[in-house]
Amino acid sequence: MSHPFAGRYDLHEQIGSGGMGAVWRAWDRKHEQWVAVKVLTQSEAGTLLRFVREQSLRVQHPHVVAPQGWAADDEHIALSMDLVRGGSLETLLGDHGPLPESYVAVLVDQVLQGLSAIHEAGVVHRDIKPANILLEPTGSARPLARVSDFGVATRVGEPRLTQRGHNVGTRGYVAPEAADADPAPTADLYAVGVLGRRLLTAADPDQLPAQHPSQLWHLLQRLSAPDPQQRPASAADARALLAPYLPGGEPWVGDAEPPYVFEQLTAPAPRATPTQVVLPRATTGPVPTGAPQERPRFSRDRLRVLMAASLVLAAILLVIVLVLVLG
Repeated sequence: MSHPFAGRYDLHEQIGSGGMGAVWRAWDRKHEQWVAVKVLTQSEAGTLLRFVREQSLRVQHPHVVAPQGWAADDEHIALSMDLVRGGSLETLLGDHGPLPESYVAVLVDQVLQGLSAIHEAGVVHRDIKPANILLEPTGSARPLARVSDFGVATRVGEPRLTQRGHNVGTRGYVAPEAADADPAPTADLYAVGVLGRRLLTAADPDQLPAQHPSQLWHLLQRLSAPDPQQRPASAADARALLAPYLPGGEPWVGDAEPPYVFEQLTAPAPRATPTQVVLPRATTGPVPTGAPQERPRFSRDRLRVLMAASLVLAAILLVIVLVLVLG
């Protein structure tokens, strides 16, 4: 856009979208730093109430990406949060496939750490899934996962935004009791169990095998037990059960193809001209639903192709030079 959003945010390019609005990389003029900004319209009361609840969440934790500021501009409102550059666990699964057991143990532990802080704040996330777990670009070193997207989160004891009998969240990750019971932290643990098994297999939630050779499998199944009473009582309790499986160091680096978290976003200069943005006008109908769309992935296969092409080009140039010198 030709002027900053609400006099504060220069929107540069869209990096994600979904039913709750579009996400942009933006320059925050107030704090002079790059941030991610979610822009949505004030077109529906439920959406606006979710915005208010999401903005009110202030969880400062290394494994959480929570809203840090907001602004309004005519019929649009925006949330700003940390800009996380390594894509999501969904991105990593698409690039790598099934992940090593030790790597999954570290990721699950970090998600549980983030959920411990979220639950202590009296909030239930309700949409834990690979696309909502963002990664810092750590290469093949120890990963750094961060829980994000509180668009359907709710506070324990507050009024529900949906009627009973209606699931909120993503199919396959929603606990069986979620439709008829008030949201509880153990519902998030159910989703973590599904997420962990998906990371080990790269299978869709409805195609997960009954058995797996991983030592983590039994614990992950317990996390997503249909009966909430059979799950650990809290994220902290789940972490205690996971502790014996956590590796020291980075044992996955010895694998033939260790997981690698690429830098998914390159940082333009702070004074770069923002992309011309045309924000949608508010409508009176409901906000469309749909899974967030992630930016194109830069996989290791593409990197290998580029490296191979560079080597071939270098070899051709070397042959030409030798012919010219010796001829």
